[in-house]
Amino acid sequence: SQDMVLGLYYVTKGRKSTPEVPIAGEGMTFYGAEEVIIALNEGKVSKHAQIKCRVTVRNEDGSLEKKLIETVAGRLLFNQCVPESVGYINELLTKKKLQQIIGHVFKIAGNARCAQFLDDIKQLGFQTAFKGGLSIGLGDIKIPDVKWQLIEGAKEEVRGVMDNFMMGLITENERYNQIIDVWTRTNTKLANTLLTQLENDQQGFNSVYMMMHSGARGSREQVRQLGGMRGLMAKPQKNLAGGVGEIIENPILSNFKEGLDVLEYFISTHGARKGLADTALKTADAGYLTRRLHDVAQDVVVNEVDCGTLRGIEISALKDNEDIVEPLSERILGRVSVHDVLDPLSGELILSSGQEITEEIAARIDETSIETVEIRSVLTCETRSGVCSKCYGRNLASGRMAEIGESVGVIASQSIGEPGTQLTLRTFHVGGTAQNIAVEANIRAKFEGKIEFEDMRTVESTDAEGNPVTIVMGRSGEIRIVSESNGQVLIGNNVPYGATLLVKEGERVTKGHELCNWDPYNAVILSEFNGSAQYESIEEGITFREEIDEQSGFQEMVIIETRDRTKNPGILVKGKSPLLTDADEKIYNLPVGARLVIKDGSNVKAGQPLAKLPRTLGKTRDITGGLPRVTELFEARNPSNPAVVSEIDGVVIYGIVKRGNREINIESKDGTRKKYLVPLSKHILVQDGDYVKAGEPLSDGAITPSDILSIKGPTAVQEYLVNEIQEVYRLQGVKINDKHIECIVRQMMQKVEIMEAGDTNFLEMQPVDKWTFREENDRVLDMKVVEDSGDSENVKPGMLISARRLRDENSTLKRRDQRLVVARDAKAAVAQPTLMGITQASLGTESFISAASFQETTKVLSEAAVRGKRDTLDGLKENVIVGHLIPAGTGVRRYQKNIIGSKEELETVTESRERSSSRRSKRELAN
Repeated sequence: SQDMVLGLYYVTKGRKSTPEVPIAGEGMTFYGAEEVIIALNEGKVSKHAQIKCRVTVRNEDGSLEKKLIETVAGRLLFNQCVPESVGYINELLTKKKLQQIIGHVFKIAGNARCAQFLDDIKQLGFQTAFKGGLSIGLGDIKIPDVKWQLIEGAKEEVRGVMDNFMMGLITENERYNQIIDVWTRTNTKLANTLLTQLENDQQGFNSVYMMMHSGARGSREQVRQLGGMRGLMAKPQKNLAGGVGEIIENPILSNFKEGLDVLEYFISTHGARKGLADTALKTADAGYLTRRLHDVAQDVVVNEVDCGTLRGIEISALKDNEDIVEPLSERILGRVSVHDVLDPLSGELILSSGQEITEEIAARIDETSIETVEIRSVLTCETRSGVCSKCYGRNLASGRMAEIGESVGVIASQSIGEPGTQLTLRTFHVGGTAQNIAVEANIRAKFEGKIEFEDMRTVESTDAEGNPVTIVMGRSGEIRIVSESNGQVLIGNNVPYGATLLVKEGERVTKGHELCNWDPYNAVILSEFNGSAQYESIEEGITFREEIDEQSGFQEMVIIETRDRTKNPGILVKGKSPLLTDADEKIYNLPVGARLVIKDGSNVKAGQPLAKLPRTLGKTRDITGGLPRVTELFEARNPSNPAVVSEIDGVVIYGIVKRGNREINIESKDGTRKKYLVPLSKHILVQDGDYVKAGEPLSDGAITPSDILSIKGPTAVQEYLVNEIQEVYRLQGVKINDKHIECIVRQMMQKVEIMEAGDTNFLEMQPVDKWTFREENDRVLDMKVVEDSGDSENVKPGMLISARRLRDENSTLKRRDQRLVVARDAKAAVAQPTLMGITQASLGTESFISAASFQETTKVLSEAAVRGKRDTLDGLKENVIVGHLIPAGTGVRRYQKNIIGSKEELETVTESRERSSSRRSKRELAN
C-alpha cells in the first residue's frame, strides 16, 4: 500500500509555475471533470496545475450543489473514483487523510460501493506512482548549511557547562544532564531546519520529503539521520529497565549522507545489533501476553441489549499538563450516555440518556464548554455473564452498535496483544538512537485571564543576585487562570515544590506569560524560615562521604546509606527570633544521595536550598521498558519500591525514629490517627504540619494499584490502569480504544474478598465471584436465623428459615399454647473488591476446563475434583475443548431453539393453526 499512498499523494499535490519549471495549463477554467481529463490526456494541462472547475460539492448541511472551485487537475482524477453522494474531495492525500476519507465513504455509500472505491484508488495510486517515477537519489538529501554553525554553538555551550563543572558550580550529575539536554535541543533544531528546507525544495516535490510527508515510508527520525546528525546513542547495557548514564554523551555528529567515521560506525553497530536481538526476544513476550489476555477475556460476549444500569464512568479530555493528548469527542465517540447532556449556555438538549454518541453529537459537545460526560462502560455493566450492548457501545469493526453474540472479549485481547508485537519491533527502526525529551522547567500561561492560587504556601526570599523572589513551599499548590468575563477556570497547573513564582494572586496575564520556573535537574529541600543551620548525625564515612570530582577537584558531601540505624542525617534550622520556642526550630531529614549545599553553622534564609537531590533525566524511551510495563500493569504487580500512601485526610505529625524508620502519624479532623513507617533512606515528601489528602504519597516511589483500590476505591483503580496502559502505547504512537482495555480490567476485578461472612455459606478471606456474592446475599436477605427453637420439632437453633415459614410455625405453636420459636434477621456478608492479575484471574474462572487448559493443569484439576465442581460450559474455550458449538455469534444459546424456514412455510403453519383453534372453539360452543 506504500506505493499507492505515494501515488495518490503525488497526483493530488499542486505546484505553482516558475520561469525554470513552467506548469502547463495553470489558471485555466473548465466546465467539468470530463474536459479536464481530455486536457490531461492531450498534454495541455499538467497533473499538478492549479485550475478552476465546476464540480459537485457537499455543503455544511450535507446537501450537494454544483460550484466553480479552485483545485489541482490531478485531484479530479482521484474524484472520478469517489462516489457522487460523498461530494468533491479537494485535499492533498496523505495516509491519515486517506484513512478518514475511506471511513467517510463507507459511512455514506455503504459496503459494496466502498469496496469499489478502494479498488479504483488502488488502480489510480499504482499507476501514478509508476508514471511519476519517484525515486531517491543522494542529491535529494539536502544537508542544511547551518548544520556546522549549530554544532559549533552546541560545542560552545558544552564547554561552558564543563567550565562550570571544573569550577565546582555544578555536580557530576547536573553536568551530564545538561550536556545531554544541549545535544537533544541542537538535534531537534537541526531536524526542524532540515525538514523546512526539504519542504521548500522544488515546492515540496523532493522525493524524500514526499515519501515522508505522505506517510508512505520513513519518519522524521529517519530523515533526520539521513540529512541532519545521527545524534545521541544509547549505551550498551544489560538491564532493560535502564538507569542513569544510559546515553553516551558524545553524539554522532555525522549523518548517513556524509558518512560515519570509524568510531561513530562502531558506536552505531551496537544500536543496530541491539535492535535485532531485542526483536527476537520480545516477540515471545508479546505472544505470551496475548495468550494471557485472550484467556482472561474469552468469555466476555454481548448477551443482552441493555442491562439497565444507572452507573457509568466520567470521561474528560486527556491532558498532559495542558496540551490535549486526546480530545473529549474522540474518547466518547461510539459510546452511550448515562444522562441527558445539555448545552451549558443555551440549555438545549444535545444528547438524551441511553443514546449513542455519533460523530455529529461528539463534534457538538466539543464546541460547547462541557468538560466531562458520563458514559456507560463495560466496567459498570450489570449483565450477569458477559456484557450488554449499551455498555459496550459501537462495534469498531462495523461502525454499528454491538449485536448480541458478538465476542467482544476476544476482540479486546487481540486489539491489545497485536500492537504488543509491533511495539517490541519498534526498537530497531531508530537504530538505537536515544530518544530524549527536552526538559520542562517552567509553566507558561496558555490563555489570558486572572491568576488564582489554590492551597499555595510561599515564602519571600532573595535570589543569587539579591533580588526578592517568591518561593513555593507546598507540594499541593495550584495556579489557576480564570476567565475575567464569567469566572470560569480555564486551566489549572500544579506547581512543584521549590519553584519560583513570577506572578501575584489576582494579576492579569496574557498568553505566553511565564508563571513560574524551577530547576529541572535537581529536586531541593528548602528551609522554611530564617535561622542558623546545624548538621545532625552527619558524620564522615558513616552517613556521608566526600566525593571529589575527578575533573573539577571540588568536594561534595553526599549522604550515603548507613549501617548504624540510630543515626539519621538531617539539618536542624534554628529560628533567629529572640523568643526561641520549639516552633522556631525544625529538622529536615536528608535522604540517601542528597548533596549538601550549605556548611555547618551557616546562616540560612527562608526559601534557601539546604540540599539538592539530582533528578535523573533522559531515560531512553524504548518499548523494552514498555512491554514489561504493560505486563506489570495487567498482572497487577506492585512495583519494587512503592510509595507510602496516606489512607485518610489529615495533618502530618512526625513521630520518633524506630530501627531506621521514621514514624509519620496522620491525624484527621475527627481525631482518628494512622501510623506509617517510612524508611529513612527514602525521601519524605511531607513536612511536619502539612495537610494531606487520602491517596497522597508520603514518600517517593510509585503508588501501587492495590493502594489505589483500598484508598480511592474500584473506580479510581480502573481509571488508573486504563490510563497507564494507554500511556505506554501512546508513546509508541499506537491507538487502542479504551473499551478494549476496559474489557480486560473488568475481568481483573470480578472477584471480591469476604470480610465478614454473616449468616451466608461463605468463609472469611474467601475470594468469591461478585455475582455469586450478590446472589447469596439476596438469598439470606429476608431470611431469619433461629436462636431458640421453643417447642417446635421442625426447626433447630442456627437454622436459616424464611419469614413465612417462621410465621406458620409460630402460629401452629400458638394454637397449641407451646413456646414460640425466637429468631433474628439474618446478617448479610460484607466483602471488599479485589484486583487480580490476568494470570490469576484466568486460573480463578468459574470454569475449571478453561483454567486447566491455560496453566497449572494438575493443580486446577485436582482442586476441581476435591470440590466436586461442575462446569456449566458458559465460555468459548470450554465449549471448544468438549467439541460443542461456541456460545457466540449465531451459536448463542438462545438462538439454538430457533427453527429456520421460509416466510411462506410460516404463514401456512400459522393459518392451519388458526383454523384448527377456531374449529375447536366452535365445537366447545356447540357442546
